[in-house]
Amino acid sequence: MEIFYSETLNEAAGTGMAVKGAAAFLGEDESAHCIRVLRHRAGDRINVIDGKGGMYECTITEPSPKRCGLRIEDFHGNWGGHGYTLHIACCPTKNSDRFEWFMEKATEIGIDTVIPIIGEHSERKTIKRERAEKLLLSAAKQSLKGRIPVLEDCISVTDFIKSEADKGEGKEADRDGKRCLKLIAYCFHGNGQDARKDMFEEMEKHFRDNPNPEILVMIGPEGDFSDSEASLAISSGFIPVSMGDSRLRTETAALMAAAAAYGAASRHRIKV
Repeated sequence: MEIFYSETLNEAAGTGMAVKGAAAFLGEDESAHCIRVLRHRAGDRINVIDGKGGMYECTITEPSPKRCGLRIEDFHGNWGGHGYTLHIACCPTKNSDRFEWFMEKATEIGIDTVIPIIGEHSERKTIKRERAEKLLLSAAKQSLKGRIPVLEDCISVTDFIKSEADKGEGKEADRDGKRCLKLIAYCFHGNGQDARKDMFEEMEKHFRDNPNPEILVMIGPEGDFSDSEASLAISSGFIPVSMGDSRLRTETAALMAAAAAYGAASRHRIKV
């Protein structure tokens, strides 16, 4: 199934302008792929996503390889949606390929927001945004999803925790107007009693008790969160959690969180 992306549909989504019979266009890269590579012609029917969850069945009206003209024929909302909201705040890995691998695979499984956070022990403090956005788009199209995950700007772990603390208090603080399960996953370093809970059990309870589950998971760098970062997160309403006895790489732990949410949704019969 061929999937294309339209920036004009992205801009029109939610405005009431992207309706049956309305005109739309593909950008230059998508137009070139559609017309020059796949050799589509006027009158061909193609599937186009808006990046916000919608998929449009469109007819090609102007087969230009620079700006392919379209006419909307039909619309499918929440196309390929997963029925829950998942935000993962993850420290970029020293090897950028590993962080990109996480973003690609998490998109295929189901994720809504990627927040690159920079911790005290982080070795990499930037990401290649343009490359990352292209990767997220490609993964969304490949996995038949109408929504492209939002990639937020890099932010320090401390500033991110403080911004989340301002959105509510308690175990499931408000985020974007909804009740959100906030988790911080990190290794136990043997200082005092291990207060971490099981991530999978926490997600199971949240999915069981909430018709519209929303989850936020923080994943640290290769050197893990510092004690002060972990303490700040816990005092700001994050639940400390473990993913088991194995020591996981950063990107593996982040992907494990995405897979855990997907599994919990499946077991509680939430559309995935």
